[in-house]
Amino acid sequence: MRTLHTAGLLVPGPGAAPLGDGAVLVEGDRIEALGPFAELAARYPQVRVRRWPGLLTPGLLARGADTLLERTYYPDDPYETAELGTDPISGADALGALELTEARWGNSARRGTQKLLARGVVAVAGRFAIPAVRTAVVRSGLTVLPPAPYEGPPALDPLPDAVRGDLHAVREAAGQAFHGVLEPGAPARFAVFAVADEAELLSRGATTCVATVIGGRLLHRRR
Repeated sequence: MRTLHTAGLLVPGPGAAPLGDGAVLVEGDRIEALGPFAELAARYPQVRVRRWPGLLTPGLLARGADTLLERTYYPDDPYETAELGTDPISGADALGALELTEARWGNSARRGTQKLLARGVVAVAGRFAIPAVRTAVVRSGLTVLPPAPYEGPPALDPLPDAVRGDLHAVREAAGQAFHGVLEPGAPARFAVFAVADEAELLSRGATTCVATVIGGRLLHRRR
């Protein structure tokens, strides 16, 4: 089934000209077309429409995800939070005291990937040494990339503050954190943020995410 995703502003990729009232037409796991919503809606009158507030862009890339998911533990709410609290746990001493098994690491990684999806992340870069963690990441739908050479801090860095609710703007363009571009034939992989434009996304961060689509599937939707 075709789905037409539309938002107040569409940015197809880094440096691309924004399109007001733009839309992305998805069929299966691929982008079939993109352009003004009115034109695509007229061309496909029976299409399912999802209207989103704000800015529709390529999803974000989280670098150093092995640190995020293999050296940070996310307590299980509500079963562990009464004892451990709600904040992610890191540091060798604190993690050692938990005596974590591979199964618990895998469960923690599943909770961690949900936090990333809720921030518009569609791809992660890192090497995972714990099999259960890698399985959790692959099953989440996130694209796994090898670590990239250091190129300076990204524009929107999901590590480590994404799990605590903040992202810091440290470059001049939010597009520097995008993974891929939106174009016909490309994977249907994008995010929507409740902001007016890239400048506001850079300023307010990825906690403004309202929807994340990977492989044409809506994997996160703010309720």
